[in-house]
Amino acid sequence: MTANGNNNDTHTLSVYVANKPGVLARIAQVFARRGYNIDSLVVSSAMDGQYSRMTIAGKGDPESLEQVIQAVNKLVDVIHCFDHTFENVVVRELALIKLKVESDQRTEVLQIVEHFAAKTVDLTESSITVMATGASDKVDAMIEMIKKYDVVEVVRTGKVVMARGDEVT
Repeated sequence: MTANGNNNDTHTLSVYVANKPGVLARIAQVFARRGYNIDSLVVSSAMDGQYSRMTIAGKGDPESLEQVIQAVNKLVDVIHCFDHTFENVVVRELALIKLKVESDQRTEVLQIVEHFAAKTVDLTESSITVMATGASDKVDAMIEMIKKYDVVEVVRTGKVVMARGDEVT
């Protein structure tokens, strides 16, 4: 159990893999077999295209997490798997939020958007689509603030993580 008494803290893993078919499925299977839930998963090609970086946020028992990391690191196409939860890293997320708003609500909505340093990316007579970026708790806070309006849709990328300075992600 962790210091706060919760044995299901969210962890953020970075997995550097060969960019080949089936790698994601094998990694997801390791998580499933260990009963470790994946909350978000972001995969993108690395600079040269031969490798990909996966950022996986998940919750589960800390002992299971250690087993997951060890098992993932043993997979043939995995270069390395790190838990960055307690490290000095940059973590960001992007969310697109579509709101149905009346003209008399727009000013208030735009003030909330400005407060969170979000951007309006689409505007119609009846809706506003907003892009919010930043730490997950900032995105969560903005979504909470705009829930009093008619939220039509929310699409989130999930976390992406990068080690600061000379450290390897």
